[in-house]
Amino acid sequence: MFEVRVEDDFAAAHFLRDYHGKCENLHGHNYKVFVHVRGNKLNEGGMLLDFSQLKSCLKEVLKKIDHTNLNDMSIFEQNPSAERIAKYIFDSVLESAKKIGLDLSYSKGKQEAYLFAVDVFETDRNRARYCLSFTG
Repeated sequence: MFEVRVEDDFAAAHFLRDYHGKCENLHGHNYKVFVHVRGNKLNEGGMLLDFSQLKSCLKEVLKKIDHTNLNDMSIFEQNPSAERIAKYIFDSVLESAKKIGLDLSYSKGKQEAYLFAVDVFETDRNRARYCLSFTG
């Protein structure tokens, strides 16, 4: 199994409803994002996929949320937790990849590259991950 990872970052504000603590107040983070792709088969160039294509997809997604108040986006249901942000980025990278003819969706037995996980770091020490589950 091969795995590649690209990373980028964005800055955004948010607050968490239904949370009792300082994070219920408007605040911001400089988020770091890692996108992981896995697969068993390398292309004719000896790569799982072209890093530049994956980086381009991630950049397209992050520019939509960079320097925004994430609470203004209905997708987060007024609670833009790191977990929800990771899921949003995961789904959005899949869509962005489709636009350039890159199918990163997973199907059982697929040998080509597929999107496996997205990590969202609010700080260097705090990370949420959204990833594929192969159980059930």
